[in-house]
Amino acid sequence: MSEGEEEKNSGKEEGFAELFESYGAEGVKDIEVGAKVKGEIISIGRESVFIDIGAKSDGVVEKVELLDEKGEMPLKKGDTIELYVVSRGDNEIRLSKAISRAGGASLLQDAFEKGIPIEGKVKGIQKGGFNVELMHRKAFCPLGQIDLQFAEHPEAYVGKTYRFIITQFEEDARNLVVSRKGLLNRELEAEREKFLQGISVDAEYDGKVRRILPYGAFVELFPGIEGMVHVSEISWSRVERPDEVLNAGAAVRVKIIGIEGGDGPGGIKIALSIKRITADPWDMVGEKFQEGDKATGTVIRCAEFGAFVEIAPGIEGLVHISEMSFTKRVLRPQDVVRVGQVVPVVVKEVDPERRRISLSIKEAEGDPWLEVDATYHVGQTVEGTLERKEQFGWFIALEPGITGLLPRSSMQRSVKPASIERLKQGDAIPVIIERIDPDERKITLAPGDASAEQHWQSFAGDSGKSLGSLGERLQEALKSKKKR
Repeated sequence: MSEGEEEKNSGKEEGFAELFESYGAEGVKDIEVGAKVKGEIISIGRESVFIDIGAKSDGVVEKVELLDEKGEMPLKKGDTIELYVVSRGDNEIRLSKAISRAGGASLLQDAFEKGIPIEGKVKGIQKGGFNVELMHRKAFCPLGQIDLQFAEHPEAYVGKTYRFIITQFEEDARNLVVSRKGLLNRELEAEREKFLQGISVDAEYDGKVRRILPYGAFVELFPGIEGMVHVSEISWSRVERPDEVLNAGAAVRVKIIGIEGGDGPGGIKIALSIKRITADPWDMVGEKFQEGDKATGTVIRCAEFGAFVEIAPGIEGLVHISEMSFTKRVLRPQDVVRVGQVVPVVVKEVDPERRRISLSIKEAEGDPWLEVDATYHVGQTVEGTLERKEQFGWFIALEPGITGLLPRSSMQRSVKPASIERLKQGDAIPVIIERIDPDERKITLAPGDASAEQHWQSFAGDSGKSLGSLGERLQEALKSKKKR
């Protein structure tokens, strides 16, 4: 190498050295005791952690300060961390989460002015708060400033060491007021911002119900961050009042379905859903229920035209008023069912696209007219109950769902027609079955005390219908009477 080249390289090395020294000196000059610095972990030793804070000397923090509640190291090489400068020497810069060593009033004043955390130990309880010792000085922490929530058991804090911020500095550090709550809120605010940056629609979280209102419930996703579950998003089943389903303090799994606004926790609205954690039951309704299936459901509500019955969580079907009973005429659904009642139903129609299911209660209970031919026959005498009176005749209930007509013209066949006229609704009356028409769901009746000849004449005029055993006996009675 020539002499010129050596001089050239030597000058370059000197320039780099000066640049490095000036950078180091400037960095150290900017890093004062009490300053908050951010750096990258470059080494984790047995007792110390070394951090590159951009100065000539690396920052050093005791490893024990960084351990979590389980005594484990949550950080690794390459992670970034923020700490406070507690002391500075020629070869190292000591870092800490808070100022904890002894120091003068000037250091405490710096901590007060810059909001630097100070480690303190709760020594005892006094009126309105706690006695705290920090850096060999006495301080006072108001009761409401020891934690984020109100301290219901103050004695639980005595003897423990916490980090505080100085909120009042007077008389050259002889009058100190500190707050732990202010520091916790400050740290929590940073965590909130970090949490909000990571949330997104369709993300699921475990939360806690904080407040219940008539229109929904507020669920805390993170300390100080709440979302609202509208009453319609609580369950696939119909919910009228949130407090019937949820309790304050209950843990719930929720899904984010909407995010509006921004600029911190106070300016953001988060819409949540509990029901959407599970699939929409209507997506599988066609596979679960088909026409003709029998099911059991709960009456959810009644309307003028029928009752809504839930046959599976979130699956409601309509029982039209015409599908409520074979045995009686239904004018109001409430005359047959009540809200909360469990009823058997038959599925009549399934329409997944329109989210509708038609149900029938009367088909589930059975049609009494299907067995009418096996139960009754022409000429049979039975006892019925007067159901109602009309101008053309009286309707007589033979059993629930089976009603026959006693024509007014037939009443005159009675031995005592006046006694029939005096009967009231609900009174019993003997009748004779003259005609049965299951297809038309009609039964024609005659008075039970009509004369034999009158009955025979009526039966003889019955086109093709079987007279039955009574008709045969009437024929024999008439023949015997003529022979005489």
